[in-house]
Amino acid sequence: MTPAFTPLQQGFLNFRLARLKGSMGSALLLPLLGLAAGAATLAGGALALRLTRRLNLILGFSAGAVLGVAMLDLLPEAVKLADHSSNVFTAAAAGFIAYLAADRTLSASAGRRGHLGAGGLTLHSLMDGLAIGLSFQVSPAAAAVVTLAVLAHDVSDGINTVTVSLSGQTGRLWARRWLMADAAAPLVGVLISRLVSVPKETLGLALAAFAGFFLCIGASELVPASHQRHPRAWTTIATALGCGAIWLVVWLADLGTAAHLR
Repeated sequence: MTPAFTPLQQGFLNFRLARLKGSMGSALLLPLLGLAAGAATLAGGALALRLTRRLNLILGFSAGAVLGVAMLDLLPEAVKLADHSSNVFTAAAAGFIAYLAADRTLSASAGRRGHLGAGGLTLHSLMDGLAIGLSFQVSPAAAAVVTLAVLAHDVSDGINTVTVSLSGQTGRLWARRWLMADAAAPLVGVLISRLVSVPKETLGLALAAFAGFFLCIGASELVPASHQRHPRAWTTIATALGCGAIWLVVWLADLGTAAHLR
C-alpha cells in the first residue's frame, strides 16, 4: 500500500527528486563537455601540424588569437569575477613579468622555452574546464554559454599550443605530446570542479595572471617569429584575423549571456 503524503511532504519529495535528477544529469554531461573541448583542441592542433609549410601564417594567426584571448576574453572576465578590483591588473602585470623572466632564464635552451609556452596554454585549458564545471553551479543555461565560448576558442588553443611548441624548437614529437596534454586538460578541469569550490575573486586573479602570460607570449614570441619568417602584409593580416576571430567568439558569447539574462 502506497503511503499517503501531505501536500507539504509531497512538495519536498518532488524537490529532492528534481535535485537528484539534476545532479545525475550534470555528472553525466560534464565529462562529455570536457571531452568535446578536448576534441576541438585536437582538431586545431592537427590543422597546425598539417600546415607546417604555412607556419608563418599560422604563427601570425596564433599571435592575434593569443593576444585576443588575453585582452578581449581573460582580462574582462577577470575584472567581473574580482568585482572590478585593481588587483586584477596587478596580477596581469605580475603574470607578464613572471613569464618574461622565465623566458629569459630559459633562453639558452630554445626547447625549454617551447615547453614553457605550451605548458602555460595547457594550464589555460585546465581553467577552461574548471570554468565549465563551475558555471554549472550557477545554472545549466549559464554553463551552455560558457561551453560554447570554450569550444569556439579551443580550436585556436590547439593551434596555439602546436605553434608555440614548434617556434620554441621542441620538435614535432613534443608538439604532439603537448597537444595531447592540452586536449586532456579541459576534462581534468571539469573533474576538479566537482571536487572543489574556488572563490570568484581567486579565479579572477588567476585569469588575469594567464592574461599576462599570453600577452607576453603573443607580443614577445609569436609576433616577432611570424614576421621574421615571412615579413609581408599577409602575416599582419593573419594576426588581425586571429584577433578578430576571438573578438567574434566573445561577442557571440556575450549575446548568449544577454539572451539568458532576459
